Amino acid sequence: MKIPKSHPRYDSLMAREALVEGVKEGIVVRQGLIAHGRGEAFDYLIGEVSIEPAIEAEYAAAGRLLKARHPVISVNGNVAALSAKETVDVALGVGATIEANIFHRTEERVQKIVRKLKNAGAKEVLGLDPDARIEGLDHPRGLCAKAGIYSADVVLVPLEDGDRARALKDMGKVVLTIDLNPLSRTSRVSDITIVDNITRSMPSLAGFANELRGDDERIDRILSEFDNKKNLSEVLKHITRRLTKLESVSFD
Repeated sequence: MKIPKSHPRYDSLMAREALVEGVKEGIVVRQGLIAHGRGEAFDYLIGEVSIEPAIEAEYAAAGRLLKARHPVISVNGNVAALSAKETVDVALGVGATIEANIFHRTEERVQKIVRKLKNAGAKEVLGLDPDARIEGLDHPRGLCAKAGIYSADVVLVPLEDGDRARALKDMGKVVLTIDLNPLSRTSRVSDITIVDNITRSMPSLAGFANELRGDDERIDRILSEFDNKKNLSEVLKHITRRLTKLESVSFD
């Protein structure tokens, strides 16, 4: 479907179209459409913009990735469909490894996600031949690459499920996530939670990484001042203020 750029919800509708195309390509599962709709509902509440707490978290995440010994970006079908090129840009910018990791796993689907990322410029994508397991996870997302997620010190897990984020934390890893739901298990257990749409946050991460690269003093200051619980609280305050303001608006 051709959507005119003049449409007030152009970006949101284009994301939907990308996910539908991802289903046709075999990258996205139908359950992923439900997950996207849940996130989109929170984006409505936020105002469909990158708010100040999200920007602060994006700076902190970019800094943490730059300081990592072995950063890894975990990619599922929705991430590949919505932000393949941007994910590759972040990986190249911070020297991160990319690994495909999905819940509804078939070898064919993993191959298609890997191909999508390589077509977007990735030189190497792990995940086709998992040779390790995340401790405590019995489902397919527990399968991982020893050279990737298993040995990473910092893992970026956009559009995550809470049990894996917790399991990664239990393994001693620093967990960064992108999640529009500030109340989710993932948001609350992660070290840095970016409450933003992935289509906005991935380009920001790439840009902020480029801005911070080589400035260790600024990175250290950003990380020392960042408090994930406080940041999530600020997101909830923003939503509350916005809803309170909307209550007084007349739609007649």
